[in-house]
Amino acid sequence: MAVTTAEPEISTRVAPAPEALTDGFHLLIDALKLNGVETIYNVPGIPITDLGRYAQAQGLRVLSFRHEQHAGYAAAAAGFLTKKPGVCMTVSAPGFLNGLTALAHATTNCWPMILISGSSEREIVDLQRGDYEEMDQLAIARPHAKAAYRILHAEDIGLGVARAMRAALTGRPGGVYLDVPGQLLGQVMDAAEGARSLIEVVDPNPASVPSPEAISRALEVLGSAKKPLIILGKGAAHAQADDAVRELVETLGFPYLPMSMAKGLLPDTHPQCSSAARSLVLKESDCVFLIGARLNWLLGHGQGKAWGEKGSKKFVQIDIEPSEMDSNQKISAPLIGDVGSVARALLKEIGGRWEKPSADWTGAVRAKVEANVAKMAPRLKNNNSPMDYQGSLGVIKDLIAENPDVVLVNEGANALDQCRSIVDIHKPRKRLDVGTWGIMGIGMGSAVAAAVETGNQVLAVEGDSAFGFCGMEIETVCRYDLPVCTVIMNNNGIYRGDGENWAGGKDPSTTVFVKGARYDKMIEAFGGVGVTVDNPDALRRAIKEAFASRKPTLINAVIAEDAGKESGNIGNLNPSSVVAQQRYPQARKIK
Repeated sequence: MAVTTAEPEISTRVAPAPEALTDGFHLLIDALKLNGVETIYNVPGIPITDLGRYAQAQGLRVLSFRHEQHAGYAAAAAGFLTKKPGVCMTVSAPGFLNGLTALAHATTNCWPMILISGSSEREIVDLQRGDYEEMDQLAIARPHAKAAYRILHAEDIGLGVARAMRAALTGRPGGVYLDVPGQLLGQVMDAAEGARSLIEVVDPNPASVPSPEAISRALEVLGSAKKPLIILGKGAAHAQADDAVRELVETLGFPYLPMSMAKGLLPDTHPQCSSAARSLVLKESDCVFLIGARLNWLLGHGQGKAWGEKGSKKFVQIDIEPSEMDSNQKISAPLIGDVGSVARALLKEIGGRWEKPSADWTGAVRAKVEANVAKMAPRLKNNNSPMDYQGSLGVIKDLIAENPDVVLVNEGANALDQCRSIVDIHKPRKRLDVGTWGIMGIGMGSAVAAAVETGNQVLAVEGDSAFGFCGMEIETVCRYDLPVCTVIMNNNGIYRGDGENWAGGKDPSTTVFVKGARYDKMIEAFGGVGVTVDNPDALRRAIKEAFASRKPTLINAVIAEDAGKESGNIGNLNPSSVVAQQRYPQARKIK
């Protein structure tokens, strides 16, 4: 047998490279980035902890909060400020429920927001087998959101994000829930196929203009008014059609009343602003033009004694949502469309041919404004110790006038009502407050969003009760070194700090807090600046120092215990008890 001496053949073939893969984590991040998301407000935990880490690694800014509700309020505020959906990310079940309040808040306010929550696997939830944090989150979210979706397969992530984006923005904006089972995040697929599955949403909120007939009808009604009034709502501020709205208001020449978050679309010091004559213009006007405002409870549904004689007014309304029309009062001239497009269409039709209302009406309104402003002025200049609301807010009024780019965040009962009426706003979207729901606890989340989304100095004016809902987020402010100055109006209680225990027991009254609480020590624990003041001059110095340093600052502003009144300006919403008036003499003293 012959023996070969040939060397064995050596293969020169190269082993095939492994396929490039992606997974649910990265597809979700890529889909958000593709649609312009730059910031996520988040609370880490199972199953989304790594999702936050990877998002940060991929260039998104991910801000972690101490509680999901406040991360959600931040996302809602971001939606209002940017006109893009603010994104909040939470863990499953309890974390989802914490975020749900903020989602409903966004939906009620008509702000674009997306709540993304991890969830349990469907095969376990649907059979109620008792999974970790088991809950049918999609079913719970639906009544409180504009839309709700669940993604089960990695190849559908692009579609799910696109659906959420479009739903949040199209027509009337609102909150959208996106359910992300933990198993989805780990699903793997080919990277090229994954990239092709992503969808960039195009023109999610196109211009919407009423018919020429609707424009003509509205101008006819407005032109026939003898005592017209414009009410500007936060929808007009959210629209970011500031120039068109301003031109329309000034062209018409009507007195206008800004709702709280519409303040600054035109400066509150504008000669047509009638905020200081609110009672007069609501009662005496014969035609009301609603621009991005709704006749909900904040306007008494357009009825009652405050609105004068029943049936004495005609209403013209701009709203993107057709079903809003006639929701409380007959709308004589509905204008269905986005605020900017409708305003420009009205201006085009007017074409410089407009007769402004008579000086009898506008002069009477202006005289009332000036008289009320002059009457209040001395009260805003006092230097009482402890402070009252007028003296302390007079300081804030002056400092906002000197620093009009500061974003004012405001919540509480008396702290909200008094600040809203006293402190002028000079530029659009420089005021954030409790919104349509009147919900407490939005303060620190909104302050974080305002600082992050605008880069501006933020001043948060908080009632001591309202701050209690969100106070731990002061650590979040310090952790991210945000230029937020928080002023706590501290009168030792809810509404007032001088309540009594009607049973005479040792427990404090249900509306009383710890006397002399030092909220300023909280922020010092986290490296921020804490200050206690008890007079307006000291308050002025402390706020000016905070603005100059842009350091996280908390000012404990000591207010007289008897400052303020029960439930602020909406005490009429409290039900009354005939029995209590007879049984508890103290009940007759409540104002």
